[in-house]
Amino acid sequence: MSPDGCILDDQRPRSEAIGKMVDAALEEIRALYLSDEIPWIVGYSGGKDSTATLQLVWEALVGLDPDQRTKIVYVITNDTLVENPMVASWVIQSHKKIKESATRTNLPILPHMLHPELSDTFWVNLIGRGYPAPRPRFRWCTERLKIGPSDKFVTNVVSKHGEAIFVLGTRRAESSARAHSMNRYAAMSKRELLSPSASLANCSVYSPIRNWTNNDVWAFLLLQENPWGHDNEELFELYQGATPDRECPFQLETGLPSCGDSRFGCWVCTLVDKDRSLQAMIQNDEDLKWMSPLLELRDELNTRPDSHWRDFRRMSGAVQLLSDGRPVPGPYTQVVREGWLKKLLKAQTWLRDNAAEAVRHRDLITLEELELIRKIWVFEKHEIEDSLPRIYEETIGQPYPGVRIDDNVVFGQEEIDVLRQVAGGDTLHFELCRDLLALESGYRTTVRRARIYDTLEGAFAKSFYADEQDATDRAMSFKKLTAAVESARQIKDDYSLDDLLSALSDL
Repeated sequence: MSPDGCILDDQRPRSEAIGKMVDAALEEIRALYLSDEIPWIVGYSGGKDSTATLQLVWEALVGLDPDQRTKIVYVITNDTLVENPMVASWVIQSHKKIKESATRTNLPILPHMLHPELSDTFWVNLIGRGYPAPRPRFRWCTERLKIGPSDKFVTNVVSKHGEAIFVLGTRRAESSARAHSMNRYAAMSKRELLSPSASLANCSVYSPIRNWTNNDVWAFLLLQENPWGHDNEELFELYQGATPDRECPFQLETGLPSCGDSRFGCWVCTLVDKDRSLQAMIQNDEDLKWMSPLLELRDELNTRPDSHWRDFRRMSGAVQLLSDGRPVPGPYTQVVREGWLKKLLKAQTWLRDNAAEAVRHRDLITLEELELIRKIWVFEKHEIEDSLPRIYEETIGQPYPGVRIDDNVVFGQEEIDVLRQVAGGDTLHFELCRDLLALESGYRTTVRRARIYDTLEGAFAKSFYADEQDATDRAMSFKKLTAAVESARQIKDDYSLDDLLSALSDL
């Protein structure tokens, strides 16, 4: 029966065909499981492919005698903390059911929810450090939010057991690129069914549904009950809601649109032009209109070009030039970072008041992230006005719950206003004065003041310019000077110092 309750005309032959395919997969899984003592790690995102994979592994273990279930099957899920709230809620509930059901049925299945390190989270880097929104050529988020936590977990398992088998829901039918990649690694395999991991030593990859189609996956999920008690029809509806015009049929023939093309991920993702799944969910379901502020914030983050939001200096303070002579844009400016924080906190307040009950209490940004962002602003960027608590209180309407920072470190608003007046409204000179005051305060209580002069010199080097044009002109002169010196160095004949100085004087 399809999700809308209609009986499928060829449900019986379809069910028989799926049954044979599933039986073959279960036999293969059991044989591989029993062939050694290497633990398994199932990558589970809550999507259709990983759900089908875990369901097959689960049913294969159920079909074994208890004394044959000798090795652990870890189930890992990456919560990037910026997942689509509805999908995140779905996965969290699924994890709870997996743990409860596995314990109740005495299966060696251990679920683990993985999170990025606090210093690697999306908002700590974007709002805290000022990293620009990710782009295809600057995918700083993927390694920090997804790959890092998984690699750390797998590495720990490998160090404990010597080896591990990563069980993934990858399929050749996903795309030609996926098929090419799977075939390439399969060709390097030293053991049947197992491919070498691209990045992890002593870790092999096994893909039980490698040759399944979208049709096969959905047919399996909808015709066979989920063994840990999560509703696969609700999963189908989740995909359906994330598909434009809800065109997501249970396919019985080729050529029809499929739910397989829906992609769930981070709601802040700017690696694609449009978040079509989030758009579709809002469009298709009146009860999901509360996600509109998230889509608006995501689309604003995706503004291109964004150089007007970014410092003309790199994170280190250096000025580098593009081929056309313009400075390479650096991190978001202080004003822009504070603006993103305000908009994010407003969106979080909106969710608290309007979201579905299941996600109403999920933080878009955690207190731990806010605390680290605050420390980065005050102690690394020397923004000693300590604006984060004020922004929080003005936006949320409640006292900031974080810890107090030493009054000797931060300045009050009146002191900051006086400092701006002393700087004469010059932003760069204000930043220089503020940096020097922050550095002096930081060294005040230290016994050894090693490298203090280098630190002070770095502050002057970052903000001594008259303005951006002055910085650009100086960087261009330095570039020409460096090129001239390099050219002189490469000349094999004698090159007198007078000749070199004469050449450089023309710059």
